[in-house]
Amino acid sequence: MSSDPIIEKAPNTPGRREMNPLVKFALELGPLVVFFFANNRGEAIVRAFPALGELGGPLFVATALFMAATVAALIASWVLVRTLPIMPIVSGAVVLIFGSLTLWLQDDVFIKMKPTIVNALFAAVLLGGLAFGKPLLGYVFDQAFKLDNEGWRKLTLRWGLFFVFLAILNEVVWRCFSTDFWVAFKVWGTMPITMIFMLMQFPLLKRHALEPLFDKKP
Repeated sequence: MSSDPIIEKAPNTPGRREMNPLVKFALELGPLVVFFFANNRGEAIVRAFPALGELGGPLFVATALFMAATVAALIASWVLVRTLPIMPIVSGAVVLIFGSLTLWLQDDVFIKMKPTIVNALFAAVLLGGLAFGKPLLGYVFDQAFKLDNEGWRKLTLRWGLFFVFLAILNEVVWRCFSTDFWVAFKVWGTMPITMIFMLMQFPLLKRHALEPLFDKKP
């Protein structure tokens, strides 16, 4: 008797369960929105839920809620498609490890380093996969569009290098600016940069698409 795998199948695998790209994007962005809101409204949240005050200041409350939101997003992915996406699993594991250290040691350095570690890990996974002939980015975007093997290889290389850039950028921001600036940049700076990078990949997607990127119905 066969059973469905816990981890999502490889790109273009027959029978692979797919999630609406917008829903997937919302599940991955949701924890960041929770983190930003909780950090900015930390005092109000503690007044409404005094027990959270035991965690420490707003950043520590935000860290705890970020961890809870990350777990909730992974559970939602499981409920919707009965598989767990690879990239959020990696991010979620790092969030839980560094978030726990942040709360336990009451040191915000750990949560500030989390994006650096996650991005560096993603870069290592993507570039390492390419070294073994595996364009792993197809696991992330195959539900949104279909590319030939060369397209996935080039896109994976570009994203791997982009994650290296994000890791370095996070180190510069958290070490050189205030905590509030870092939190704001994490949500309102990193996301626009990522969206611009994604838009710049459109010519590559168009060249290597196996199906029309946008269906044209008569």
